[in-house]
Amino acid sequence: MAIFIRIYQRSKTKIVSYRFKFYMKVFFTIFIILFTVAQQQVTARQVRVLNENVAFNGKVNTTQRKSLILQNDSNEKATYFLRYLRGNVGSSQNILICLGDVCYDPREDLSSIQFTLDPGEIFTDLYIEFELGITATKGTFDLHFFNTSNIRDAFVIECVYNVIGDNPTENFSHKDVDIGSIYPNPSVRTAQLDYKIKNPNAKVRVVINSFIGNPIYDFNLDPGEGTLLIPVTDLNPGTYFYTLIVDNKNIVTKKLYVKR
Repeated sequence: MAIFIRIYQRSKTKIVSYRFKFYMKVFFTIFIILFTVAQQQVTARQVRVLNENVAFNGKVNTTQRKSLILQNDSNEKATYFLRYLRGNVGSSQNILICLGDVCYDPREDLSSIQFTLDPGEIFTDLYIEFELGITATKGTFDLHFFNTSNIRDAFVIECVYNVIGDNPTENFSHKDVDIGSIYPNPSVRTAQLDYKIKNPNAKVRVVINSFIGNPIYDFNLDPGEGTLLIPVTDLNPGTYFYTLIVDNKNIVTKKLYVKR
């Protein structure tokens, strides 16, 4: 019986030791893989965008031009091209990517937008020219650039815009609540409405109605929040109305446009 116990204990010790070695081997394998991938991602990116942010803030019917500053941190010469533009650019807005004095529309001339950076070069001849459009709205768009010889070497330029209308009544102030205008307007997927409730005891709602007055959405505004998200993907393209209601009294009505 004692011999059997000793054999069992030795077998159990061997099993524990084997499991420990197995798990340690798996751990180090995973660590090496993750470290290698991280190193590849670090070494793959050669360009830094030196601009802190690219923001277009202004009134409707104006155009702004922003300079972009890039630096090639590698010791190799590299050529980059604009692979795609992502984000929300309105139908009345226009965007141009300029290399010096030559400008291209990224929605039509992607293949033409490319430039070469020498080792260590700081590049300042890249510009974005943006027409803010005819509607007060907010939004974002991103420009994705890739190395022509190494697709892992890429960088993104993030842009935001805030278009202010000429009409000061677009932002409405009530004794119980301040409310802006829906943006983007027209909307495709989700519309946003910024607000600030000054009286937490007031019952503040926003009701969305169809063009002929049929109710579609009825939102209670939370005093602890500041933005209402309105899904419009299920709505047919056209004109809708949204009404601010405070304590069951209609305060102001504005238009919401939905497009596809």
